[in-house]
Amino acid sequence: MHADEPTPEQSNFTPDAAPPEPAAADAVPADCNTAAAPGDAIPNGTDGSVSASAIAPDGLAVAPLESTELPADTVSEAIASDADLANLTARKQALLQEIGELQALKTGAIAAQADDFQNTLTRITDESLKPLERRRQSLLAAVEQLERRRDRVREEMRTTFAGVSQDLAIRVQGFKDYLVGSLQDLAIAAEQLELASPEPPPPPPEPRSNRNTAREATNAPPSPELVAQRFEEQARRIRSILDQYRQFPDYYGPPWQLRRTFEPIHAERVRQWLFEQAGRGTIRSLGSRLQNILIASACISVLRALYGDRVRTLVLANSPERLGEWRRGLQDCLGISRSDFGPERGIVLFEDPEALVLKAERLRENKQLPLVAIDETEGSVNLSLLQFSFWLAYAPDPKRTSSYEY
Repeated sequence: MHADEPTPEQSNFTPDAAPPEPAAADAVPADCNTAAAPGDAIPNGTDGSVSASAIAPDGLAVAPLESTELPADTVSEAIASDADLANLTARKQALLQEIGELQALKTGAIAAQADDFQNTLTRITDESLKPLERRRQSLLAAVEQLERRRDRVREEMRTTFAGVSQDLAIRVQGFKDYLVGSLQDLAIAAEQLELASPEPPPPPPEPRSNRNTAREATNAPPSPELVAQRFEEQARRIRSILDQYRQFPDYYGPPWQLRRTFEPIHAERVRQWLFEQAGRGTIRSLGSRLQNILIASACISVLRALYGDRVRTLVLANSPERLGEWRRGLQDCLGISRSDFGPERGIVLFEDPEALVLKAERLRENKQLPLVAIDETEGSVNLSLLQFSFWLAYAPDPKRTSSYEY
């Protein structure tokens, strides 16, 4: 080692080491003795001491300083600290590099998992859609096949005997409907004809005295007491029937007997029509055709209980739909069947008031009692209907919201 090169003890010199005390009384301060120009080489001895002349400024005479030497433990501690610092720095760099690598691995793993999940989801979706796609293809093929079959059938109908036969069948059905309607009109016209009945043979002559006695008995008016008694008996029976319908309804009773729940409002309407209007008048509608049919059914049932099969009900409505609702309602309320409806049955349905009047007149001539029931939708009443013994009409109630029209 050359004399001008710094020793390890000089390179590891720290400012914390105490400077050496001056050897003589005229020595300069330590700060003056240690000043040196930058870049100047500081000579030192072979034993690691620093001379005072080496660090003295130019032009000053400085007494030589005594040589000093740093402790060995301080130097070793400094060397160990530098080594530990270098190790820690290297370890820090290694850890930072490892963290970067781990982050890169994490990012790659997350991306790989996302790709795997997307691929798995796509595969599951494709597998789930495959049966639907096959079904769709089969349905499209079936639709195409049916369309071709339809076109072929239409072509055959236009060009072959089958199509011509179907056309002829349609025309024959139309002519059949025309004939049936004509025959029905003819039957109604035949019913309206008044044929002269054969005259019975003249009875044998009776003695004059017997003839006068029979004539007097026939022309004698009934006794007022008998008429009043008969009316009281009928009124008592009517009240008994209405009370039975209201208090003890029989839902499985015989035909022509009311089979539905009879509320007090229904009983009030029937009593008003029978006792106050004598079976000939208009009552307030309940706002529903079914409720009005229930009232008409109660009237029919009461009159049949009094007069039997002589009572024939004639219903007037201005459309087949409303007549159909009347038929279903009467069947439901009276427990009758469809066979009880017809020109010669217990109930007859009419759309035309003129035909109803003709039918009622023939029934009256045959000693029967026609009961005319007029639907609420009839805006006007034919005056010819007012001549019969029993007729029932419905007037709209302004206090109720009607659900009649449809």
